[in-house]
Amino acid sequence: MQRWDRIEAFVEVVRLGTFAAAARHLKVSNSHVSRLVSQLENQLGTTLLYRTTRQIRLTDTGALYYEHCHHLFDGFREAEAAINDLQAQPKGVLRLTSATTFGERFIAPLINDFLCQHPQLEIRLHFTNRQVDIIDEGYDIAIRMGTLRDSTLIARRICERHEYVVGSPEYFTRMPQPHTLSELSRHRCLVGSRDLWRFDVDGVRREVRVEGPWEGNSGPALLDAALKGLGLAQLPDYYVDPYLASGELVSVLDAYRHDDTAVWAVYPRHRHRSPKVHQFIGYLIEHIGELLPVRR
Repeated sequence: MQRWDRIEAFVEVVRLGTFAAAARHLKVSNSHVSRLVSQLENQLGTTLLYRTTRQIRLTDTGALYYEHCHHLFDGFREAEAAINDLQAQPKGVLRLTSATTFGERFIAPLINDFLCQHPQLEIRLHFTNRQVDIIDEGYDIAIRMGTLRDSTLIARRICERHEYVVGSPEYFTRMPQPHTLSELSRHRCLVGSRDLWRFDVDGVRREVRVEGPWEGNSGPALLDAALKGLGLAQLPDYYVDPYLASGELVSVLDAYRHDDTAVWAVYPRHRHRSPKVHQFIGYLIEHIGELLPVRR
């Protein structure tokens, strides 16, 4: 059976360069460290270290063994540090940015609840539909929607997000429901923050450029226009689910719905051990389902 204390003694001798330094680090005697390394060599049936009065030197076998073993103890230290960080109380200032409507409806209440539990924390919120550069602009976390671009940021999925093309029953008394993407060109499309609607065609993402008599960068205003029969709109589920359930809106082109559009919390890699970042994101994931509309 492998003895971890023997392996640890060997790793520390190599890492620190002497038996004495390893003994001080492990808080044991020099002779104890030397005995552990000898026991390990006997166990493996090979010499790991050349010992002289002035220095120690790895054998070829010892170098190979060290290369495989020292990562284990690096991992142990990182695991202990991560546990300590998670148990630490979040403090300081948490700077967060999010898309406006989603942030106001779902993120802000959870931030406020989290702050009630951790009054030593300070919050700085910024809601915008612009995709900010969170590193250059000094944010700890950004809440982002949809398919993420390739990035050096770390991303954690907060919840699912599905987009629907919807119209009111009154609108469909004047216009037939579309069944193919090519039919969208014959419809009055209400344009939100983008004029490219995303779809899935046989597993391949496709974007269709749309146009119509209405354009604006407000989700609630776009929803209101669709409810009043002004045309078709593509909106996420948390806008339209209640109205689809009540029959005030009708979903079309469901066969082409592009569903890979989750909500993400993204943050810089240098923040990956921050208690305020980790604990708040964990709180979001645990509780956001309590606020979201019931999925159809």
